[in-house]
Amino acid sequence: QVQLVESGGGLVQSGDSLRLACAASGRTFSSLTMGWFRRPPGKEREWITTITWNGAGTYYADSVKGRFTTSRDNANGIMYLQMDSLKPEDTAVYYCAAATQYVIRDPRLYPYWGQGTQVTVSA
Repeated sequence: QVQLVESGGGLVQSGDSLRLACAASGRTFSSLTMGWFRRPPGKEREWITTITWNGAGTYYADSVKGRFTTSRDNANGIMYLQMDSLKPEDTAVYYCAAATQYVIRDPRLYPYWGQGTQVTVSA
């Protein structure tokens, strides 16, 4: 089992930055593929980014490419999502997810999920 806890959400203004963190426990963190997803109000959950077990591979949705950066600290079991140039359309509940196999954007292949953290961007 893997337990995931997100933190760092909040209310910011358009153009601001925010950094989310996802702390993992229960399994060797460096063996996990990690991803971030979000669910905007009234919309379906969408994939944002994935980082491979060693951080060598990072993948981003077009909607956040160039503005968001994912990274990981395997020594401390934490994944980060640096969000810059935030827009109102980035408002959503953000979830981190973990997989024990190589996976990118399919949420069905991530068996482990955090509880989510709210990010609200005002215009």
